[in-house]
Amino acid sequence: MKALIIGAAGFVGGHLIRHLVCDCGAEVAATKLPHEKLETEQADIYDLDILDTCAVSALVKEIKPDQIYHLAAQSSVKVSWEKPQLTADINVKGTINVLEAVRASGCTPRILLVGSGEEYGYLKPDEIPVREDTLLRAGNIYAATKACQGMLGEIYARAYGMDIVMVRAFNHIGPGQSEIFVVSDFCRQAVMTEKGLREPVMSVGNLAAERDFTDVRDIVRAYSSLMKSGRKGETYNVGSGKARSIQSILEMILSKTSVHIDVKQDIARMRPSDVPVIAADITKLKADTGWEPVIAIGDTIDDIMNYWRKIL
Repeated sequence: MKALIIGAAGFVGGHLIRHLVCDCGAEVAATKLPHEKLETEQADIYDLDILDTCAVSALVKEIKPDQIYHLAAQSSVKVSWEKPQLTADINVKGTINVLEAVRASGCTPRILLVGSGEEYGYLKPDEIPVREDTLLRAGNIYAATKACQGMLGEIYARAYGMDIVMVRAFNHIGPGQSEIFVVSDFCRQAVMTEKGLREPVMSVGNLAAERDFTDVRDIVRAYSSLMKSGRKGETYNVGSGKARSIQSILEMILSKTSVHIDVKQDIARMRPSDVPVIAADITKLKADTGWEPVIAIGDTIDDIMNYWRKIL
């Protein structure tokens, strides 16, 4: 089985490559932007900008994959507020380029389009945990572009008979994640304090928000399970099924460090619009694939802390 991972230089890509090669026995091709680093001997690496229509088409025709995991995205909510045009170009135009490249290629791979739990936006109390058929009320620019991506997938599956499965992935965390994301950021700040690299003060944003956090290694298992057993044209939530407050995550991180750290709210870390609670109903995913998350959140945080201890 030949798998193509588009946008593999990000946080999820390395974990997905290892899972597909080591656990699934796949032959993997992976793309990155020319300026990005992706060092692995487990996959053939290609430079690709998904906004280059001709390059995307040429690569799909060359590789002729059985599966395509479309991970390439501008995935930061913060950056989406700062660079809305770039976010729309990558997340919407880039997806169209991939789908059109497959249509023109003559091959019929199964495609996984990775969206986000952020697409649901402002949820009513009786809508949590949120089901896939819940009305989307995107609360930020990133979420709006991912909702559009999912709609495009449904249209292409229905209109052209393409084998596409859509995912709304909720917050995934783990070793190797950039510090622009909240859990990795808190762990990095804690480790820097341990090492005497900063004052013992944790800068934080909104701690009241509740999110559905899942270890990235469980997430990539869900993706490959959906490639095997997901239904064509369907959308699946991928998450833990539980909402945890940012406050509770912070407290867990602080309990795992040997130094006392004060907490200070930084107004610059507050978002213009922040959804209070997000949690996934993963009944559909479990029923169709048998997948369940197996890595405890405390173990994930230990691994993130140890990652930063090694590289700082």
